[in-house]
Amino acid sequence: MKDVFLVYDTSCFYEIVILNYFLSVTGCDMVFCSLDGKAVRATEGFSVNVDMPLKEVDKKQIRSLIIPGGDIAEIDNEDVKRYLQELNERKVLIAGICAGVDVLDHAGILQHGKSTHSTDDDLVCDDTVITARANAYVDFAIEVARKLDLFDSEEDLRETIDFWKKFKRAN
Repeated sequence: MKDVFLVYDTSCFYEIVILNYFLSVTGCDMVFCSLDGKAVRATEGFSVNVDMPLKEVDKKQIRSLIIPGGDIAEIDNEDVKRYLQELNERKVLIAGICAGVDVLDHAGILQHGKSTHSTDDDLVCDDTVITARANAYVDFAIEVARKLDLFDSEEDLRETIDFWKKFKRAN
């Protein structure tokens, strides 16, 4: 199963880099997609090559879809909305952070559940939808990884939280 990042020009990669690290070190099958399959320029200024256009990803192979923040105008369209709705109906994990949450909202994914748009929380997990504010990027990474069952044990989860949130050195 694939963990798909939908990236676009102005994507904020700092919001997804820790999650990307968690997925990478646990051997997950990550796919970076843009709408047209062309490289994107992140808000941070670097260019990122993608693996393919989003439409070429076999939807039946998607375990999670992650949307970072940025200027979402490029991806806030009917095709992406339908794509997200189909994944949501299949109970695929969908996670948005910062303006990525707006894409989920515009697709109608958030209308019947809790999210950062309906609460004052920095992170909300409602069944298979995770939303976060930009400042919660560490919590976002940990929660998505937890939902994807990437931690070996409760101790592994606690060590991850200690390291990434409490800045305790690993032994």
